[in-house]
Amino acid sequence: MTQTPLHITIAAASLATLAACAPQPSSDVSRGETEFAPLYLGVDTRLLEGDLVNFHVTMSGARDAEDVHDYAECAAAQYTLIRGFGFARHVRTTTDNQDGVWKGDAVYTISPALPRGLKTIDAEVIVANCQENEIPTV
Repeated sequence: MTQTPLHITIAAASLATLAACAPQPSSDVSRGETEFAPLYLGVDTRLLEGDLVNFHVTMSGARDAEDVHDYAECAAAQYTLIRGFGFARHVRTTTDNQDGVWKGDAVYTISPALPRGLKTIDAEVIVANCQENEIPTV
């Protein structure tokens, strides 16, 4: 039996270690690389209390939960304008994806003046953006 010299064994081990550190091909696909073929399946709007409104949206062909959030935001913005208000504040959105059908459950407050908080929207600006991006509103 022939023994391999120690320096060759160390060199081989070093190469194996370096190969493990090399960037590996990623299976992650960025949002921009994902096919976007949305099918907007409807919005159910419920006035909860006073200025608090709940939007249930359903769609397929979404890339991720952000597309569902955008759909709900478009619905909220249009509803805000329909009610004669100019602004809304996002309270929360939850999403669920089952077999490619996405559902969103979003809550917004609507108001005539810019509400306090970080997640406020100007309804006219959002509706215009939705039209530009071909996202339906209420």
